[in-house]
Amino acid sequence: MFNWFQDIFYLPILNLLIFFYNTIAFHNLGLAIILVTLLIRIVLFPFFHKGAKQQMLMQRIQPKVKKIQEEHKKDMQKQSEALMALYKEHGINPFSSFLLLLIQLPILIALYWAVRSGLGSGTIAGLYSFVPAPATINTMFLGFINLAVPSIVLILLAAVAQYFQARLAIYKQPAGHTLSPTEKIARQMSFIGPVMTIVIFYSLPAAVGLYWLVASLFSIVQQIFVNRHLEEKYGAAG
Repeated sequence: MFNWFQDIFYLPILNLLIFFYNTIAFHNLGLAIILVTLLIRIVLFPFFHKGAKQQMLMQRIQPKVKKIQEEHKKDMQKQSEALMALYKEHGINPFSSFLLLLIQLPILIALYWAVRSGLGSGTIAGLYSFVPAPATINTMFLGFINLAVPSIVLILLAAVAQYFQARLAIYKQPAGHTLSPTEKIARQMSFIGPVMTIVIFYSLPAAVGLYWLVASLFSIVQQIFVNRHLEEKYGAAG
């Protein structure tokens, strides 16, 4: 299991970090992490873009979902069949959010191990033959943030960016619409998510927080484009 994780996630991320560090990042670990983050998000852009689009569509069809639930509240099988038909009609995968989390988690773990294990020792093990090992790794970013240890500055910035991304991902329902439990949870998560970011990343190396910050900023830009596209296709939010 570990060999599978190492070959697919840990070693590629470690080697990308060192490759960028040696070349276009000018021996700046922070810039190398930013470049790796952008590359990962560009490669995975179709998945994240589709996921963000489906989350907004899921919110837009909530009035129809609520109507189906009321019509078939005494027959759960018919209710499930009607909901699946509705999701299929709009091309929605109700598990897309969970799938996006599954994609993010191994990348975060790999980056964490790359910083703690790969870059924390004198000799960097696991480099490909075409990636030379640098003599030293400078973990300072912007002159005052040590990426090898936790940084409250990066954590707070990442939490703020995540909050704004979450707010952009909330669809404003028409006036008079009663929020369903699912919608209420989604709105609460815009506050809970940033708090969880602070709690989870508080004791992790700042390098992981920098990745999360850049990824969140990328998601903000992506969410803006998704919202504009859906407004053009379905009309502006209520």
